Amino acid sequence: MTALDLTTNWPVPNASALVVQRDEIVSTAGDVCKVQQLASLSKPICSWAILVAIEEGVITLETPLGQTGCTLRHLLSHAGGYPFDDPAPTALPERKRIYSNTGFDLAAAAVEQATAMTFSDYLQEAVLAPLGMNSSTLAGPAASGMIGSTQDVGAFIQEVRSPTLLHPSTAAEAVRVQYAYLAGTVPGVGRYDLCPWGLGFEIRGAKQPHWTGKLNSELTYGHFGAAGTMFWIDPAIDLALVALADLPFDKWALSAWPELSDAVIEEYA
Repeated sequence: MTALDLTTNWPVPNASALVVQRDEIVSTAGDVCKVQQLASLSKPICSWAILVAIEEGVITLETPLGQTGCTLRHLLSHAGGYPFDDPAPTALPERKRIYSNTGFDLAAAAVEQATAMTFSDYLQEAVLAPLGMNSSTLAGPAASGMIGSTQDVGAFIQEVRSPTLLHPSTAAEAVRVQYAYLAGTVPGVGRYDLCPWGLGFEIRGAKQPHWTGKLNSELTYGHFGAAGTMFWIDPAIDLALVALADLPFDKWALSAWPELSDAVIEEYA
């Protein structure tokens, strides 16, 4: 029995998972080619495409977007003052960590304007095709509209860990805490006096409780989605995990994901 066998006990119709250790997929479970909704796993993948656009010089992290004082950097790190799913800001930029789909959709729209391409086409050319993420596509908003497979998310994880599409300094900025002093909420998980976030990636930090494991380091970064999807990368132990399920995120995930995460770390770290 391996750690990933825990997914067979989840109360979900279908679950699949894989473990990346160093630069290699070392374990899989379930149908890793099954295509499903990725939900908010869209955010870090779309952020990677936006960072490619930055390196191409069509936009910058300091480009003003949205309300006065708000920049692309603010939007990608949930610091722009926009609520979850409404175009009207509820706070000034850089005052709170407000998890916002609106912010990501504003960012994608800005890339569309700057490149004269639909964001879905730009994402395909900049990230999905080069990484061989052949089952993935953006079928809705940049914040939450991707579909794809566990195998494809694994390919993205390998890119994040050993970037080929971005300069290493840009990739490092994506997983560096932005506006480290901000308090905020991880929806469905908890509110934190310090709620660290990178550019599209949630950073574990000292958050308790959390959807990753007790054994994950504070350096762990990743994301989860309301469709029952998650991935994390823990650079302290050179280990990563993807787990996709087709049951919406709820209490089952807050129990199952930390248990799986700790089992994976115990087996492979």
